[in-house]
Amino acid sequence: MNTRDWYRSVLSTKTVGIAGCGGLGSNCAAALARAAIGRLIIADFDTVSEANLDRQYFFRDQLGLPKTQALAATIHRIDPAVSVVPHTVRVDTKNLLDLFADCDVLIEAFDEAAQKAMLIETILQYRPDLPLISSSGLAGWGKSDSMRVYRSQNLIMIGDLSSEVSETLPPTAGRVAIAANIQANEVIALLLGDKP
Repeated sequence: MNTRDWYRSVLSTKTVGIAGCGGLGSNCAAALARAAIGRLIIADFDTVSEANLDRQYFFRDQLGLPKTQALAATIHRIDPAVSVVPHTVRVDTKNLLDLFADCDVLIEAFDEAAQKAMLIETILQYRPDLPLISSSGLAGWGKSDSMRVYRSQNLIMIGDLSSEVSETLPPTAGRVAIAANIQANEVIALLLGDKP
């Protein structure tokens, strides 16, 4: 068996959770589908809007659909063998652990700082064994060399940890896609045996 077939056979048995299906979550899901991940558990409460199309992995014909439904359809187009379990809900402390109970790795891909903190704190308290890949500091453009990977036990953080989204510093496709693809790369490394 060649290396490509080997890693695809390993990844096809794994489950990855993605909390948030916006810029990070949708782009990361697409990268994982292309790597032949076996199952994606995705959760988001929002619908696809025109404002999302500048950085999220959605298409005009998906406007108005729940992001989970649109992303599941896109993943199916990339690789119909990838099983997608969509949950159209707002992730909170009451449902987080149940939604992602079967995951080998969890991706935090929320926009709101409070929701990011809730997810990280809940997982660190109740599931410290679960590898968690998060992000912070993705706003703006350029400064590609400022994107870093920070590790602390089972928590991996990606970004520059300082570029906050604002009216003058919006999230843009380039930096969001860089972070999402680093997240996917970290997932693949973990699932193939690289430990944080």
